[in-house]
Amino acid sequence: MTAEELDTVRWFVMRAHRAEKKAAECLSQAEGMEFYIPMENVVRIYHGKKTRRQVPVIPGLVFVHASQREIVDFKNRNNFLQFVIWKKSTGPEYLTVPENQMRDFIRISSSPNADATYLRPEEVDIRKGARVRILGGEFDGVCGKFMQVKGKRNRRLVVLLDGLLAVTADIQPDLIEVISE
Repeated sequence: MTAEELDTVRWFVMRAHRAEKKAAECLSQAEGMEFYIPMENVVRIYHGKKTRRQVPVIPGLVFVHASQREIVDFKNRNNFLQFVIWKKSTGPEYLTVPENQMRDFIRISSSPNADATYLRPEEVDIRKGARVRILGGEFDGVCGKFMQVKGKRNRRLVVLLDGLLAVTADIQPDLIEVISE
């Protein structure tokens, strides 16, 4: 791997096994490293009482925006984070997410008004959806697929992190512009 590739800032997919809070604390103190942990509100019963809590969508999943060199230096001091590896025919690679996909994913998943639903990639048939861009409103500029999602009444915007996770949001049809691939 070249020095330029080691210093390129990207969104790396990381695992923090049962240590999301610790990862958030340590990463927020590290300079120049941005991170994102997709969270959702759930109702759980603890000691016979229903409580609403924010929990990670996928336990242990942390997205870190930094260079590979910065993350390796961080990992040398904090060994609870692990790279998620993508096995390809050319050999193993660290799993990364393109900048624009991650930006759109964060906008949808962190919005309190989005009525976000999370899906596994196999639950989304991307061939059926039209590629769209949102014009105006809270999600102005977000790109994704406009399609019917099982269990939802209206068509929804789907932003897919390739092979990893998808988030959907209810969008008004008048805010949609169909774009070509």
